[in-house]
Formats: sequence, C-alpha cells, structure tokens
Amino acid sequence: MASAPCGSGASDKDSTSWQSTAGNGTNQRSGSSTSCIVTGVAYANHNLDYHCYTRVSSTETWTYLRNDATNVYGWIRDDKLSDGGSFNAC
Repeated sequence: MASAPCGSGASDKDSTSWQSTAGNGTNQRSGSSTSCIVTGVAYANHNLDYHCYTRVSSTETWTYLRNDATNVYGWIRDDKLSDGGSFNAC
C-alpha cells in the first residue's frame, strides 16, 4: 500500500503487544499525511495497538493504530514512535 488517503483505515495485521511508544502529544491523523485532519492525540503513557504501516517515500513510513486510552484510530508518522512503529505492511 502506498500512502493512505485522508479518511482511510487499515486492517489489524500486527499481533504484537500494545505499547507506550508515542512522544508526548503526538497527533493521530485520518491518513498518512500531515495535511490530513487530526483525529486524536497520543501521549507517552497511552498504550497503542499497532495495525500496520504504509510507506509514503523511501524515508517516511506511517503506522495505523488504535489508541487504547482513547479508543481513537489514526495514523502516526513512524519517526514519532520510539520503536519505529509497526513492522507489518498494510
């Protein structure tokens, strides 16, 4: 999958344990672009349920996830996640 358009989701292909990996106040977006609307905010103490990632460019990937603390789904750029995000492609 290439970049995810605004308003898109993805199926859960990542079975790893939920983790707290976001920086404090990291935006979750409706697609894999900073031009997509913010759907929620992940904080360092929130557990994140990774679903999969999409590659936007040779150096940029985004992970689709559910924030367990808020039950909000969204995309976070992987360089904002301390562990680099999901390793399962969408």
